[in-house]
Amino acid sequence: MKYLCNSFSSPFYTVDVGVSQGLALSPILSALYFSSIFYILKNYIKNLKISISILSFVDDGLFITQHKSISVSNTNLYCNYNVIFTLFMRFGLVVEHGKTKVFHFSRLHGAFNPPSLYLTLLGGSTLLSKITWWYLGFFFNQKLTFCYYIDFYMNRAISTIKYMKMLGNLSRGLIPLQKR
Repeated sequence: MKYLCNSFSSPFYTVDVGVSQGLALSPILSALYFSSIFYILKNYIKNLKISISILSFVDDGLFITQHKSISVSNTNLYCNYNVIFTLFMRFGLVVEHGKTKVFHFSRLHGAFNPPSLYLTLLGGSTLLSKITWWYLGFFFNQKLTFCYYIDFYMNRAISTIKYMKMLGNLSRGLIPLQKR
């Protein structure tokens, strides 16, 4: 590692200790490191006139674009992905293509089959649009109906009740107060 500040340049140091993701210092260091990347990214996007919004969490990012044409949205996502991929490489960071996901919302009636996002030119794979998306405990589908979300949590509640019934019937099972 080498530190640069204005005209000062330190000698190279070996770094064999890192900060784990769960430590309190991790979000602070990542915010300091990523703030310059996102500042540069914002200027790139403004100059390229790409209509895209970015939400970033400690190690997760979300790119949001909206347009009436899916192909224009895919083009915006590809251009933005290319810019962020290049910036991350310049900063010595790695973008894991395998963890990248694409999700399209649609108000069209009937079947909706969005095109894939091809990242092969960037060294990645082809990203197929996901059918459901889990975010902050909620499940979203492409039509924004919450059927999958309701089905998932109803099944979880029913199975919890069934298991509570089994636990209560054991010889040393739960007492009625614990069941309630």
